[in-house]
Amino acid sequence: MIANKELRKSFCFNRIFGPRATQGSFCTWYALHLLTLLAFTESVYLDTQPLIRSVLDGYNVCIFAYGQTGSGKTYTMSGPDNLTEETWGVNYRALHDLFKITTDRKNLFQYEIVVQFLEIYNEHLRDLLTGDSGNKKYPLKNGINVPDATMMPVNSTADVLQLMKLGQKNRSVGSTAMNERSSRSHSVLTVHVRGKDLKTGAVLHGSLHLVDLAGSERVDKSEATGERLKEAQYINKSLAALGDVIAALSVKSSHVPYRNSKLTQLLQDSLGGQAKALMFVHMSPDSESFSETLSTLKFAERVATVELGAARTNRESGEVRDLKDQVMALKEAMAKKDAEIEKL
Repeated sequence: MIANKELRKSFCFNRIFGPRATQGSFCTWYALHLLTLLAFTESVYLDTQPLIRSVLDGYNVCIFAYGQTGSGKTYTMSGPDNLTEETWGVNYRALHDLFKITTDRKNLFQYEIVVQFLEIYNEHLRDLLTGDSGNKKYPLKNGINVPDATMMPVNSTADVLQLMKLGQKNRSVGSTAMNERSSRSHSVLTVHVRGKDLKTGAVLHGSLHLVDLAGSERVDKSEATGERLKEAQYINKSLAALGDVIAALSVKSSHVPYRNSKLTQLLQDSLGGQAKALMFVHMSPDSESFSETLSTLKFAERVATVELGAARTNRESGEVRDLKDQVMALKEAMAKKDAEIEKL
């Protein structure tokens, strides 16, 4: 329940984490996909662990951090600036956990893990691992939305720490009246997993989007002008587009407006009916932020009504994989023959 002199309103959600929750700010999270949770724990990450681990079984998963600027989204997803293993955010803990499981399953599965780190700034997609910007395409090739962005193979948490440090350095941040170090973009760390069952030859593909959304804010309160005003307008527009997608999903509309924003376009494969998704919603306990908190909770209330349906794993049997390999080999042979004929 939240209240001030004029208004008192109650909200009900899946789980609430208070200020003392380990590696979590004052936040509440909501599942877009119905989840069966393990016993309650204070740790923010442990409650999301079953969802994250399902990536290794071939599911697409999306985890958001949403809320007003300065409420702790980046802290939850990445951790503080002076990072230690105890203060790792969800991003690092997720990869660390996935590496541990791949080691445990090494006699059953052969896994390959690669990561991409992207940012959406003023509706332009930037590759945070190179600093390059541009209008990247979304052809969804082999389960990868942005195949022309940098893809780095990772084998340990140390690899991830190094890449995340580079990505955070390249991310767009700036100062506003509400937050002296405000994220001015949406960052998306995507983990692509390919696993092969050593016994059956079946191949599975899973993707995990870890999304640190830019802070929602009222333009008048943030006192943004010039470039900061432009950034705030783009941020609010893309968050509104995310809200429109959620509204369409909640009523099972035949048309879902994914293409209205680079953010929803990028995450389409993890917001559809075959994926699992979860949202951390952050609120500031500051009394002056009451109106922003109320707006955030209303958005979260809409999110909580969404039912994505049963998630499906992306798995190919060994026979299907062999047939695809044969088709690819035939295409390459035909291309080679066509080149020889052209030469003659």
